[in-house]
Parts: sequence; structure tokens; C-alpha cells
Amino acid sequence: MTFSPADHLGAVDRALTTITREGQELRLLTVSRTYDAAPDEVWDALTTAERIERWMMPVTGDLQVGGRFQLEGNAGGEVLDCVPPERLALTWEYGGQMSWVDVSLRPTESGTLLQLDHAAAVPPEMWEQFGPGAVGIGWEMGLMGMAEHLAAPDAERPPRETVPDLSDYMHASSEAWGEVDISAGADPETARAAARRTAEAYTATPEE
Repeated sequence: MTFSPADHLGAVDRALTTITREGQELRLLTVSRTYDAAPDEVWDALTTAERIERWMMPVTGDLQVGGRFQLEGNAGGEVLDCVPPERLALTWEYGGQMSWVDVSLRPTESGTLLQLDHAAAVPPEMWEQFGPGAVGIGWEMGLMGMAEHLAAPDAERPPRETVPDLSDYMHASSEAWGEVDISAGADPETARAAARRTAEAYTATPEE
């Protein structure tokens, strides 16, 4: 890895709120990170199939407004809006459920701020069991992959067996999302218990 897990953990800002969209009450999870790269470079990494495969996973489909995409072994959806190099809006369809993802890029003095908003209607029992970390950890790992890719754009995605153990990172990330949930009004005991279950689900190892 170009960066340490601690570098990645500290580079992410996390937020959680509730919104209404199309008459539905949705949980809006926000994860953001600043990259040492120009907006055009981050945009290219975000929207070019050959580059997406290097930091996330293979993608197929029509990556144009109105087109549909499919991430290998993961979600698919429709491209709703695309304003280079500022904004990308998608539906996120997985397991028979649809949610919405909006990604925005803004130039900063140190590079480019990427903000990802994921809005979903989450069944109360699922939220109580796992909380926001169930989605948040996955997006953080994606932003981690992009950081590694932007630091070495020509490098291929490393084989799974060569990736360092990130269990500690995922436990820490889940704990951080639990605290975000508490700040958004969740019961502390319930939120922290959900964070522990989420970390264990991601790593298959109980937190010590």
C-alpha cells in the first residue's frame, strides 16, 4: 500500500442525516475525502471503465446519462446525471433494492474534494442490527482504492492475496460510523452494538 491504514482512516470525513426523496424517508450517508490530484484526473479515474477496474472492480454497460452499468459481483443501476468534472448521479440497485448515489468533486487548495452521498430506505430492523457502517465501510474501502490508484495510476489492481489485512481498519471504521450514528440521534448502546456486529460481519473476527 502507498498509504498506511491509519492514513486512510484519518483522511475520511463521515456524516449521517435523514432526507425525503420521492415521498420516502431516506437515510443519507455522506463520506468525503480530499485527493492530491486535479478534478479532471479524479473525474477520469471515477468515470473511465478501464480505470474503475484498477481501484474498485470491473464495470460493464453504457456509462452515459440514461445508460445502465453493472459492477462485477456487486450493484448495477442507471446513470441519472453527469456533469464533468463536477457531479455524477446514479441509481444503486442491489439485492432487489434501489437507492441513490451522488458524487461531487470540488477543487481545493490541496487537490480535489470528493463527496459521496448514498441515500437509501433502510428497514428499521436492519438499521438497528448493523447501522450506517454496513454501507459506510464499503464506500471507505472504495475511496481507499481510489487514493492508491491516483498515487500510481498505471498500476493494475493488486491480487487479493497480496492486499494487507485490513481487519483493524474495518473495526475502527465501523466504530467511527457508530459514533456518527450517535451524533445523529441514535441510542449509544444500540449504535455501538450495531457497529460491533458490522465489523464482525466484514472481518469474520470478533473485536477484542
